[in-house]
Amino acid sequence: MSEQLTLSAEARDRAGKGASRALRREGRVPAVIYGNNEEPQSIHVEEKLLSKLLGTGHFFNSVVMVEVNGKAVRTLPKDVAFHPVTDRPLHADFLRVRNDQAIRMNVPVHFKGAEIAVGVKTGGGLLEHLVNEIEVECLPQNLPEFIEVDVTQLNVGESVHMSELTLPEGVELVELKHGNDAAVAAIHLPRISAADDAGDAAEGGEE
Repeated sequence: MSEQLTLSAEARDRAGKGASRALRREGRVPAVIYGNNEEPQSIHVEEKLLSKLLGTGHFFNSVVMVEVNGKAVRTLPKDVAFHPVTDRPLHADFLRVRNDQAIRMNVPVHFKGAEIAVGVKTGGGLLEHLVNEIEVECLPQNLPEFIEVDVTQLNVGESVHMSELTLPEGVELVELKHGNDAAVAAIHLPRISAADDAGDAAEGGEE
């Protein structure tokens, strides 16, 4: 399960570019919470804290509890706008979610045993990562931080498909629900380029 993050916030009374600029000068980032058939709520959060959460590397596939004036709102981060030069966060959007309502999110894929895979270590093959993220469906509290793919026993010419993955309890792969059992990793032999072929042919013709 992914780590649940917490972000303190305050309600934002004023809207508009001027008010947003004033907040940023004070080290705050304007944001909005929306969804779940409720009115959007304008808030602002501390820039340093938001940047710290962004630095975790799993901010966008984690449940974030946004605490607005003492009330916790369960959300998923949907978007963060950054300054084109300084990369400072300028605005953030959060989507409300319910404990009893399934969500769909893309989560990273982590490959276990990539360097000691049979086809790599003894077969001279190369491991190809065919996907970097997988879309999952689950309740918010079951959202995994990543999906692990064990390639330790994978040999040259073999691949791992989505149906072969071991998933956390309560988690389903969206592609499988649509009947698409795609490969996520494969091992193949290095390809010999045309230039290499020409070089080998030239060497073979020399006496």
